[in-house]
Amino acid sequence: MNRPVTDLRQDDPVAENRRLQAQLSKLTEEAARNDAVLRKTQERELELLRARSLPELLERLIHGLKASHQLDVVALVLQDPQHEIRHLLAGDGPMPDELRDILFADALVSLAPQIASLERPWLGPYNRVEHGQLAPRAPERGSIALVPLRRSEQLDGVLVFASADPRRFIPQLASDFLAHLGLVAAFCLENAINRARLLRSGFTDFLTGFHNRRYLNERLREELARAQRSKQPIACLMIDVDHFKRINDQHGHLAGDAVLREVARRIDVQMRVSDTGARFGGDEFAIVLPQGTIADGEKVAARVLQGVRGEPVVVAPGMAEKITLSIGVAAAAPAQNARDYKALADRLIAEADAALYRAKSAGRSRIDVSPNVVS
Repeated sequence: MNRPVTDLRQDDPVAENRRLQAQLSKLTEEAARNDAVLRKTQERELELLRARSLPELLERLIHGLKASHQLDVVALVLQDPQHEIRHLLAGDGPMPDELRDILFADALVSLAPQIASLERPWLGPYNRVEHGQLAPRAPERGSIALVPLRRSEQLDGVLVFASADPRRFIPQLASDFLAHLGLVAAFCLENAINRARLLRSGFTDFLTGFHNRRYLNERLREELARAQRSKQPIACLMIDVDHFKRINDQHGHLAGDAVLREVARRIDVQMRVSDTGARFGGDEFAIVLPQGTIADGEKVAARVLQGVRGEPVVVAPGMAEKITLSIGVAAAAPAQNARDYKALADRLIAEADAALYRAKSAGRSRIDVSPNVVS
């Protein structure tokens, strides 16, 4: 009796093991790449969140993302129907080179109708007819990613990533990282614009971003009233940039503005969290120290003095100046029957200003302390 021949051959277990190992290796490499992309994206998002100004944020969006993700082109298209963003940037001086290619649009739909309904990142081949206005410098035959900057229902702009590699951005790729980046960028942009608006409000100095003299006067009266209730003194520092006129005369007023901005930044770094800094006027600054004694004022003054004169300030390409300060320190301890806080504030400023004048007369780049406590 003939029996059917049964094929007893089985797959080679060694070959199957190799196939599984190769598949596992491929998945491991892909997971490692995804993890690296995630870490890089998170680091870049933190950089965006740390941006202190609108120009700094835009520079990090364009130059920072281009460098960190090794892209050929990063473009930014912002909806700016009232030209407000452009005006805010103009107030910060000449726009850095990295920001000159930002495209401002009265209406995004006029540039590319398809982006009006863009809810999530779009990945695909670059098409000059469809994408030329969004990224005119994108490489031909490359690929792009269009990342919407959305807050709720509002589309504020589009971040465009372009690569000469046609496989860099393909529709099959996951875009969750890009979507999250777009969300973070949109809220950072909103915060930076709001902060820029505040810089131009009534209590903020337009040039330095510090509070202005009007705010200082209001805050001094409030702190004097609080000092009276708590029976704690407050200190006041008056600060003057030494030989500032020479900076303007030798390097021009734009250089002088740059010096004032940098001095304000360095002063801010040295202040206590509870302190209030202000540009008093011209090249003069002031700091109010709640619950601050003369000794506290001297300590902060010493940090500010060293922080400003420690490193030269760049005033022009390839040129830097060592900047020094003269600082006067005074304190006030309001009497319990005092009610005229404006007069107290004026006397406190006058005492600190007199100490400042003595510091300048003694040779500058030093601190002088008022012997009188205002009460």
